[in-house]
Amino acid sequence: MELNEIISREHEVVMPTYSRFNLALDHGEGALLYDVNGKEHIDLTSGIGVNSLGHNHPILTKNLENQIHKVLSTSNLYYTLPMIEAAEKVVANSGGMQKMFFANSGAEANEGAIKVARKYAADKYGKDRYQIITLTNSFHGRTIATLEATGQDHFHQNFFPFTNGFVYTPANDIDALKEAVNDQTAAIMVELIQGESGVRPLEAEFVKAIEELCNEKDILFIVDEVQTGIGRTGNLFCYQNYDILPDIVTMAKGLGAGVPIGGFLTGEKTSGVLKPGDHGTTFGGNPLAATAANTVMDIVADPEFLAEVNRKGKLFRELLNEIDSENVLDVRGQGLMIGIQVPAEKIADLIQKCMDQGVLVLKAGKDTIRLLPPLVISEDQIRQAASIIKGVIEE
Repeated sequence: MELNEIISREHEVVMPTYSRFNLALDHGEGALLYDVNGKEHIDLTSGIGVNSLGHNHPILTKNLENQIHKVLSTSNLYYTLPMIEAAEKVVANSGGMQKMFFANSGAEANEGAIKVARKYAADKYGKDRYQIITLTNSFHGRTIATLEATGQDHFHQNFFPFTNGFVYTPANDIDALKEAVNDQTAAIMVELIQGESGVRPLEAEFVKAIEELCNEKDILFIVDEVQTGIGRTGNLFCYQNYDILPDIVTMAKGLGAGVPIGGFLTGEKTSGVLKPGDHGTTFGGNPLAATAANTVMDIVADPEFLAEVNRKGKLFRELLNEIDSENVLDVRGQGLMIGIQVPAEKIADLIQKCMDQGVLVLKAGKDTIRLLPPLVISEDQIRQAASIIKGVIEE
């Protein structure tokens, strides 16, 4: 089918909530995607960090096919083994977290974390302790509550009234954060790398200071790992790079390698907060999604696999730092979560030219090309993609 026909058909029946590129994708293999005209593209987007195992992964597709022939969903009125196994694997590799709740998306995972934090505070200190501090330039989702949790003003439009009880302070400013804490503060919620606003890692000293402040004040420390989790930064979770143990950790994206799933981990303080009836979700932990999570965990949680992610991420950043152009203002990130800061007025043209030459990349903030390749991308593909990006930017 021709691209113009595909676009026309979508315009007839699909709400126009996305500004899409003029590209229709048909199938993929590993870190490669092919459009409807058969053109090959190196995928440095992985569905915005979702396709952790790339496309058409043989073990994942086999396991999903086997589960399809068993049962897809049963509701959470009954026990299912795939969900239990997935929870066991996530908890066992978390470095000290205790319990898992499965949801369907990152925003839903963050909503659940907010509920746990507010119930913990209400149970222990009363209903007036409900405020959650997040960081300026953060992004936590698109539901009403997670939009308000997001520390970017342009998201706070059109959908009033928002859920109240959120306060924002600048990243890496511990004095401002301490000043914002008061008797109403229930939790501090952060992304350790602010992905949507420009792939900006938090400073290690700042993160450690948050942990110490939360422990001192009995404030819950929530880490949003929706984008950074499941091997993306070279550890299973990014918080393991910072040598901390949060009270709640949220995740989604890469956990299902393309199958919708999300969830959150709770620690010693928070594992007993929610009781039967306090929270739930119809599709959460369904056998199909849990099978995908099991497969991902079997592969990604392997220390050798994670070491390889670190090696490939280091190689990619080294190659990008070789670009000889005043258009590269910074290269930053961890593992295979990489940002290339460029002049804001040039970013749209650079992204389009990369796509024209067969490399799919993302935008973050106003001035950052974001790279989130499948974790299974090969070194040869990294070198090829980096060479194309280098040519585009230097040109």
